[in-house]
Amino acid sequence: MGHNVYLYILGMWAVSYLIRTLPLTLIRREITNKTVRSFLYYVPYVTLAVMTFPAILTATQSPVSGALALGLGIALALLGGTLFQVSVACCIIVFIAELIIK
Repeated sequence: MGHNVYLYILGMWAVSYLIRTLPLTLIRREITNKTVRSFLYYVPYVTLAVMTFPAILTATQSPVSGALALGLGIALALLGGTLFQVSVACCIIVFIAELIIK
């Protein structure tokens, strides 16, 4: 079993290293393809959303209160609420929902 651990670590290192270095070595000029540029533009936003969404639903005692806060947060943000207003409103809705659910 001891040898397998070193192979796993070596494999993880190789994958991480290649993901970070291949784009730097293969792409030397400016990217002019609109599709590729659009894809690269949205990668950080999609990554953040993918990491944040499950945490929103599982950070509370009940997924229902997390879903309510998510819905309220989206609605307030679309209506022009500030980050502070949205976060306070979401905290309040989670608090109220958790009181009702218990």
